Amino acid sequence: MTRGSQARAKVRGSAPVFAALGDETRLAIVARLSTGGPRSIAGLTEGSTVTRQAITKHLHVLAGAGLVRGVRRGRERIWELQARRLDEARQYLAEISKHWDVALDSLKKFVED
Repeated sequence: MTRGSQARAKVRGSAPVFAALGDETRLAIVARLSTGGPRSIAGLTEGSTVTRQAITKHLHVLAGAGLVRGVRRGRERIWELQARRLDEARQYLAEISKHWDVALDSLKKFVED
């Protein structure tokens, strides 16, 4: 696999994660799951103006991006964060940031010389 095709594969793999996190409600769900641990839909809607039906739709988008997983416990489904996908997204952003740092350092040297 060439470097260019590897880069395209990383973008393709990361895009669904960033698209899912681009919504305020979904980002709030991820934040709640990351700080409060696994929760039911009732637990995720507690204190929120968002309906259970809307939360369910958002959870399915997050699950499609690999960010959450629902596990059936009795009559409820408990949703938990899949931290691996967040870590992959963080690593991708760190890689992009590193490229920008190199480019900015080069520009700084050019301007200073």
